[in-house]
Amino acid sequence: MALHAEPTHAASSMPSDVQVTPVRGEAERMQFIRLPYALYKSDPHWVPPLEMERRDFLDPKKNPFFEYGELELFLARRGPDVVGRIAAIRNPRHMEIHGTKEGFFGLFECVNDAGVARTLLESAATWLRLRGMDAMLGPANLSSNQDWGLLIDGFDTPPAVMMPHNPPYYAALLEACGLTKAKDLYAYELSSSAQPPEKVVRIAEKIRVRDGVVVRPVNMKDLDAEVKRIRDIYNSAWEKNWGFVPFTDAEFDHLAKELKTVVRPELALMAEVQGEPVAFSLTVPDANQAIRAANGRLTTFGLPIGLVKLALASRRINRLRLIILGIKEGYRRRGLDAILYLDTLRTAKRLGYVGGEISWTLEDNHLVNRAIESMGAQRSKTYRVYTRAL
Repeated sequence: MALHAEPTHAASSMPSDVQVTPVRGEAERMQFIRLPYALYKSDPHWVPPLEMERRDFLDPKKNPFFEYGELELFLARRGPDVVGRIAAIRNPRHMEIHGTKEGFFGLFECVNDAGVARTLLESAATWLRLRGMDAMLGPANLSSNQDWGLLIDGFDTPPAVMMPHNPPYYAALLEACGLTKAKDLYAYELSSSAQPPEKVVRIAEKIRVRDGVVVRPVNMKDLDAEVKRIRDIYNSAWEKNWGFVPFTDAEFDHLAKELKTVVRPELALMAEVQGEPVAFSLTVPDANQAIRAANGRLTTFGLPIGLVKLALASRRINRLRLIILGIKEGYRRRGLDAILYLDTLRTAKRLGYVGGEISWTLEDNHLVNRAIESMGAQRSKTYRVYTRAL
């Protein structure tokens, strides 16, 4: 769906020296994309995304989200200076599945100024209100199937690949504008040198033999069929989770294509019971360790300087992120999660990785959180999804 909107009128309580307008044209789109590079220049933990990837992400011809979703980008200016940005997002699939009229805001970046934040958020709220929304959730970039939530704890380390990062003051800005907690999301840290409790290992191995569980790497030579199996498991595993919206076929294929360049088959594991694929886990090298070396650009003055830096840094990646672990309905509470965690941990150690992140999980998904903690993982970051009535 094409990007479009009408002019936004800020409330009278908004700062008079701040103007928020919809993004129009390629020059403003690049201002939108490049704002974080200025805001985060002193943040040692920020990982500059590749500009090329951000352009594709916001391109309706290249991002399958736009086949059903609607998006408007806004820039805030104080005089000639860009001081903030936000996206207003309408996701009809979310409304249909959850039976709500919730819209979203995302891609939020702002100077440390509550007036600027209020003007940006009101611009997004007005856009959503005009489309019949009665509540606003976020930040979502652009949905729950991508990175979402605001980092509120764990600012002392860089984000793992495909996870958000923001300054500590963002939470205060959102809360000053009337947003409140909807749900917290957790990230866990696990060292590959961790020794799982003997009891967990013993029970997992007993279940493996008793139930005939076979864990195998994804077959990259039969990737199309494997992707279909993974999609079926994913949608079954998450269908009752808070905020979940199933991937469309186009979205899942797009994600698989992106991850194919970084995935190690030994860490993409399918669990089968009596020959039926019933669980899947995906752990990928933390590409952010390499991406930050490129500083946002693959070329400089036509020379592939960033590309060379990224390629060299890729050889030194020593961390992982476990992105997905899902089990089909009917096969949960049977120890399959422990088996997949154990096999992933053993493989990571064998391949020379020092550890990594497991993320994200819902704060009230106690079954999953207990399983992660039973392996010796420690909670390392907390992300918050906010809400506000419109």
